[in-house]
Amino acid sequence: MDELQKQIIEELKVLPEIDAQEEIRKSIDFMKEYMEKYMFFNGFVLGISGGQDSTLVGKLAQMAVDELNEGRDIEKYKFIAVRLPYGKQSDSNDVDDALDFIKPSVTYEVNIKNAVEASVEAMREAGVEISDFTKGNEKARERMKVQYSIAAMYNCVVLGTDHAAEALTGFFTKYGDGGSDLVPIYRLNKRQGRQVLKELCCPEHLYMKVPTADLEDDRPMLPDEVALGVSYDEIDDYLEGKEVSHTAKNTIEAIYRKSAHKRHMPITLFDTFWK
Repeated sequence: MDELQKQIIEELKVLPEIDAQEEIRKSIDFMKEYMEKYMFFNGFVLGISGGQDSTLVGKLAQMAVDELNEGRDIEKYKFIAVRLPYGKQSDSNDVDDALDFIKPSVTYEVNIKNAVEASVEAMREAGVEISDFTKGNEKARERMKVQYSIAAMYNCVVLGTDHAAEALTGFFTKYGDGGSDLVPIYRLNKRQGRQVLKELCCPEHLYMKVPTADLEDDRPMLPDEVALGVSYDEIDDYLEGKEVSHTAKNTIEAIYRKSAHKRHMPITLFDTFWK
C-alpha cells in the first residue's frame, strides 16, 4: 500500500473490518449527542430514494429519534422522511419498502419536476441552454432545497448519506446531495453499509440493489459503477487497504484528485491544499 492510499484511508476514516452493531451504535449516539447539545432542534430530515444509503441513514435516524423520545411525556423529536420523485419514479416500490422498513415519524412527498423544469426554462429564456447532465445536478439541488425548507419549518437538521466510497470519488452533486448538516455514515464504505443494513434486518433487495443516482433523462437508472468506470468492490477493497488492479488504482486515484474541491469548504486565500 503506497502513501496516497494510506492518506485516503486515514482521511476518510475507513476501517478494514467493522463490527456492525458497534457501527450502528456509533451513528445513533452521534445523532443523539447532536440533538442533546443543540436542544433547540427537534429532529432530522432526509430524502428517501429507495436505495441503500438513504435507507440506512433513515433507519438509523429513526432509531436515534425513538431513543431520544424514550421516557418523555410528549414525543419532541421526529424523523421526517421525504419522497422526492421527479415526475413518476420507476422504482417507487423500493421507496415504499424502504419507508416500511424505516417507519418514519412523518413522511412527505414533494414532486420536484415542475420546479426543475421551471428553472431550466428560466435559463433557456435567458439564453443559457443546459446539458442533460447539468439538469441532473439541478434535480439534486432542488431535492436538497426542499429538505432544507422542510427542516426550517420543523426546526430540524438535514442528514446526508455520504459514505467513504462516495466521498473518495466525489460522486455527489456539490450543494445538492453533498449539502447537509450531519453525515452519520461517513467512514463506512459501500460494502460495510450493506453489512450494517443486513444486521438491521433490512429487506435484502434494498441493500443489494444496483446503485444509481438516476439523475439523467437521457440515461435513466445509469449504474454508478458505469458512470465511475470502476466497481464499488474495487473502491471498497482500496479503502480497506487491499491491493487492487493497476487500472482500478489509477482510476480511483485520478477521480479522487479531480474531485478534491467537493470535499472542501469554499476556498479562501488562506487555503493552500489546492496549490
